[in-house]
Amino acid sequence: RFAVSVGYWKDPYIQYFVRQAKERKAPEINRGKLARYYARVHGVSYLIKAFLKKTECNCQIVNLGAGMDTLFWRLKDENLLPRKYFEVDFPMIVARKIHNIKSKPPLSKPIMESHSGDSLLIDSHSLDSSRYSIVGADLRFSSDLEEKLKKHNLDIHLPTLLVAECVLVYMTPQQSANLLKWAASTFPVAMFINYEQVNMTDRFGQIMIENLQRRQCNLAGVEVCRSLDSQRERLLFNGWETARAIDMMKVYSFLPQADVKRIEGLEFLDEKELFEQLMQHYCICWASKDSSNL
Repeated sequence: RFAVSVGYWKDPYIQYFVRQAKERKAPEINRGKLARYYARVHGVSYLIKAFLKKTECNCQIVNLGAGMDTLFWRLKDENLLPRKYFEVDFPMIVARKIHNIKSKPPLSKPIMESHSGDSLLIDSHSLDSSRYSIVGADLRFSSDLEEKLKKHNLDIHLPTLLVAECVLVYMTPQQSANLLKWAASTFPVAMFINYEQVNMTDRFGQIMIENLQRRQCNLAGVEVCRSLDSQRERLLFNGWETARAIDMMKVYSFLPQADVKRIEGLEFLDEKELFEQLMQHYCICWASKDSSNL
């Protein structure tokens, strides 16, 4: 929300989900974190749009642990909606999101505009329209997850893109492996995008873990975040045919340089080294499974 308010990228919808923070963070936190958010948003968006173009939007997206994400509305604005867009999160988070959607016309109107057919279903822990669904479920139990998604008309035969941003790291390695296996075995044509920590065994990574632990935040799956290789291997080992992983410094170097210059002018920071270290401790991984040579 803060990054959008100072101009890192445009998102007219986030204001309806998250209040503006009052305090202004120290520049090194801003620039380090905000430029990483910028690279994350653009990197993940690049892969999503590539998938949508390949499938000509004849596909579905399942956003795992979606929180207050606004991607559905932004894709609608760009005329890039898939056949159906699903979001999954804990029932408590879903209830909060549904409350915001129901009470804010700029959020509910696009859902109604894209809806056709029978009446729109909405209760405290789920919302189902013809193009957009929110499902309250625990990702650690994939059979429950699949059952709920199918109730909302998940089509396992459609090319499917699954997105998880800072989600798998909060599950044990076994739990995330089960989720990845379920996705790889359920959809004949699919892609999985994962954004999370990497290189967590070095000193910088250890400090990150300690800082999070002090805030009672336990990274249950951090052992899989040892390296780019361990991130790739996890995907391949759990049924995906191809897998790639790059750190966020690499992603940052791929972004349009004119725009990178623009965002670097938003917040002054001379701590380049700290910024680079932070970027080297996050990565984007993507895997695919493609029975139809898409």
